[in-house]
Amino acid sequence: MSDKKDLGQQAFCEPETPIEWLETNAEDDYSGGLPETPVADTEVSVRVSSTPKKKGFIFRNYDKLDVTKKNAIAGYLFISPFIIGFLAFMLLPILESLRMVFSEVNINWDRGRYALEFVGLRNINYVFRENRDFNRLLFTELRNMALNVPAILVFSFFVSLVLNQKFKARGFVRSVFFLPVILSAGIMLGLETSNSLLRESQQLIQESNAMSSAITGVLEEILVSGGFMGDFVEYVLLVVNQIYNIALTSGMQIIIFLSGLQTISPSMFEASKIEGATAWESFWKITFPMISSLILVNLLYSIIDYFIRSDNSVMMEVTRLMSVDLKYDLSSAMAWSYFAIVIVVVGALSAIISRRVYYYE
Repeated sequence: MSDKKDLGQQAFCEPETPIEWLETNAEDDYSGGLPETPVADTEVSVRVSSTPKKKGFIFRNYDKLDVTKKNAIAGYLFISPFIIGFLAFMLLPILESLRMVFSEVNINWDRGRYALEFVGLRNINYVFRENRDFNRLLFTELRNMALNVPAILVFSFFVSLVLNQKFKARGFVRSVFFLPVILSAGIMLGLETSNSLLRESQQLIQESNAMSSAITGVLEEILVSGGFMGDFVEYVLLVVNQIYNIALTSGMQIIIFLSGLQTISPSMFEASKIEGATAWESFWKITFPMISSLILVNLLYSIIDYFIRSDNSVMMEVTRLMSVDLKYDLSSAMAWSYFAIVIVVVGALSAIISRRVYYYE
């Protein structure tokens, strides 16, 4: 009776759920089948895999910086060779030349040394009042700068617009227009002036153009005579006659303008074309405002580049006083005075033009 009672209770008891049955069978089938992994080893392995790699001291927090700070760091790394070279080789001579401005340099040729005697503003007074060439040369260079820099900007902007178009062999043409940057280097200028073959070819070109220059001279006289338009035509003819020098000094400006044109989104031109704008309207409403910040950059670059050229008459006068007359005090005073005037011109033009510049992000 007891056996039947147990069987009856077993028959009428609640059946096991599938999950309980699976857990029971899994324990029965696989108990002892696999070796148990020690808990301590598992914790150690997890701890080692989750440990981050250590970075250097400089780049420890680099990933946490925003894009602006990362770009600033990259910029400082790019200019760090110049900063190191300036501090190592140029800072002390610049400070010494500034001391010579207010001193009289007495050279001891036997010992190969020099002594400085403070004289105040005597050297500055000599540059602006007693020297008859400095004021004349300075005025001439300022006038030439005012005439040449606008022509350089217009020429480089026009060439960059052409080079920004799609045509065959565009890369080769761009490299050709970049050649003036290489040709304007000091070594190439020295080769150009010292090479007899180049001088002879230049003389042949001038002789062959002698007849044509006589004819064009008559045309220039006819076009120039005529008031305001005559002055404008004279300026245009002056620019045309100096097209070689303008092209020679426009290589870097072309690259800067071209890089700015390539940053303008094509969708802006597509939207203006859909709205019915012409190419002329798109140029003045989109291209010119978006490139205006680079116009200021190229203006300042062109002014500074023109003032420090090797064929600049003021720079040649400073070199003559230093290397021929051996008047280091007067040459330093003239150089620093010239530098101050250049800074004033650059600052004034930058303050005036920056108000009309459009900046965008």
